[in-house]
Amino acid sequence: MEKYHFLKLFASTCFAMLLVTFSLHAQADFTEFSGKVIDGSSNKALEAVSLNVNETNISTITNSEGEFTLKVPNKYLDSKVMVTTLGYNTRVMPLSELNRTDNKIKLYKAITELSTVSVSAYKNAEHLVRRIFEEKNRSSKDESVYMTAFYRETIKRRNRNVSLTEAVVNILKQPNASEQRDAIQLSKARKSTDYRRLDTVSVKLQGGPFSTIYLDVMKYPEYIFTEETISSYNFSFDAPSTINNRNVYVVNFSSKSNSLSANYNGKLFVDVQTLALVSANYALDVSNMKKSKNLLVKKKPSNVVVYPLEALYKVDYKAKGSKWYYSYSNLSLRFKVNKKRDIFNKVYTLSSEMAVTDWEVNSTDIKIKNKDRLRPTVIITDAISGFSDPNFWGEYNLIEPDKSIESAIEKIRKNIRKQKEKEKSKTVDGRP
Repeated sequence: MEKYHFLKLFASTCFAMLLVTFSLHAQADFTEFSGKVIDGSSNKALEAVSLNVNETNISTITNSEGEFTLKVPNKYLDSKVMVTTLGYNTRVMPLSELNRTDNKIKLYKAITELSTVSVSAYKNAEHLVRRIFEEKNRSSKDESVYMTAFYRETIKRRNRNVSLTEAVVNILKQPNASEQRDAIQLSKARKSTDYRRLDTVSVKLQGGPFSTIYLDVMKYPEYIFTEETISSYNFSFDAPSTINNRNVYVVNFSSKSNSLSANYNGKLFVDVQTLALVSANYALDVSNMKKSKNLLVKKKPSNVVVYPLEALYKVDYKAKGSKWYYSYSNLSLRFKVNKKRDIFNKVYTLSSEMAVTDWEVNSTDIKIKNKDRLRPTVIITDAISGFSDPNFWGEYNLIEPDKSIESAIEKIRKNIRKQKEKEKSKTVDGRP
């Protein structure tokens, strides 16, 4: 039998890392709300919409189909939930007005107006971007924060899920000004991998949750904008937008040439009042196949060549008073695997996302012990197992799976049930 080869995606080149956190309400009774967020005019589902319980740090985010589940400790049921996403007016609703299931929340696009003074203050987009990173410590918290985050990692061959990994992690998030790296601890996790669908190439994301946490460009700017590389990009203003009823500058950026080892293009969304980065969406330039060949690969067999077809990244931040903190990030890597003597190429998609669902300022100097820390080189699919209990997550907030993932999970559960029934029948029949 042919030995499995291991292909590890080196996501640190494109800063793919993930946050994980500590549940702050593990013992509390809670109420669960679920539903869908849609565009009020077109009825289109809205992805990556943030739902945050007012005057708390409890939040969740909608999936690719606009669906959400929000678990709220009962002591906060008199609170309101704030529903926000880029380009839409914020909606604030009392939790008492929500049903337990089948909620349909409508958001409407915001009309953005920036005063002449605001627009003319930064005619040079590059100057604005430089100032964001020069003053990044001023707009962020200057103490460490202990976070709870939900992480999901999926691998697809063509359009079919072949590996699902989910985890709740504890994250000790260090301030931007600190030279200390963030620490991550695995709290709870489950996975399932169909190795038959992976054939003779096992695709793995090196870094696990770290693959998304390094997308925090305000903490780790060295992965994209440094004093040396920032001049290698063109910057220009796009039409302004709105988030959480606040005006934001929109800055386009693209590489001037292919002189860098990795070239990116995308958009930065900057709060007009605080000049804090609100969101960043960008992509790796994979147009030069010769240059990008094996760019995402850490380790591979000699008879395999990997061509990235697409590499997309996103990071969001939330405001708490006048300060901003990391909230959500995701990456999507699509690549083609050419194996010598194989007739057909194999196309895989690896997606990883992490959402902070709760956090608190680390006022008591909480630490994560070295023995409990995940390594930045961890391959999380090798560290965990199990995918059978539908109530596995309990009171943890998580990102609802999309329909394709739900279908894969249900198949996994059916296989587990069949296996248990077989084992039970063997016992009843007295067979060994």
